[in-house]
Amino acid sequence: MVIAGLGLAIPAAADPRPVRVAQVTVEQSLIVRVPRRIPAKPLRWKTKKGPKCVAMSAIAGAAVVADDAIDLVLKGGQRLRAQFSSNCPALDYYSGFYILPTDDGNICADRDVIRTRSGGQCEIERFRKLRLDD
Repeated sequence: MVIAGLGLAIPAAADPRPVRVAQVTVEQSLIVRVPRRIPAKPLRWKTKKGPKCVAMSAIAGAAVVADDAIDLVLKGGQRLRAQFSSNCPALDYYSGFYILPTDDGNICADRDVIRTRSGGQCEIERFRKLRLDD
């Protein structure tokens, strides 16, 4: 075969079988249906004096409940409220916070702080035990 105008010879393919090309597209989707909930009455909590310190390994979860407090859910279901010495409005803005590990493995009132994702700090003033108000 000669390419016109260039005078280049290109040898014919050694394998005379035609090249077959195929394309496969795999699509996958996951649909999670969440049933509508009937609006529930807000939970009311009674507070009691809480511990001075809490083992970090006992914390199962947390929720921002106010500018001056977070609720900690402990393994086993007990709830504690960590109240701050002043408002900590940056907690809710970035929807999260950090607790840095301590040497003794505890988080203590009047010693430790909650760190906001924006870089601020909120000093824990005290812990309060929470119990559902009947």
